[in-house]
Amino acid sequence: MSLTGSIVIYICIWWIVFFASLPIGISHKNKKFEDTIAGIDPGSPKNPKIGKKFFYTTLITTIIFIIIYFMVERQYLNIRELLE
Repeated sequence: MSLTGSIVIYICIWWIVFFASLPIGISHKNKKFEDTIAGIDPGSPKNPKIGKKFFYTTLITTIIFIIIYFMVERQYLNIRELLE
């Protein structure tokens, strides 16, 4: 696996894991929105904990990528053979 291919695969996995983790742990303000404030979405979460999600996404993605990398290097996951 080349360096460029590895980076592309890592970034793709990272974004998939990140978007899958966004709704986890979100708590909404369960009271009715009374005041109209310009620029504030009434459905937005109070504290999305983005930094924590970045950390966990990077950790999970690294584990998944290492597994995929070793499968490709040891020829367990060989797309070229499957296409022949």
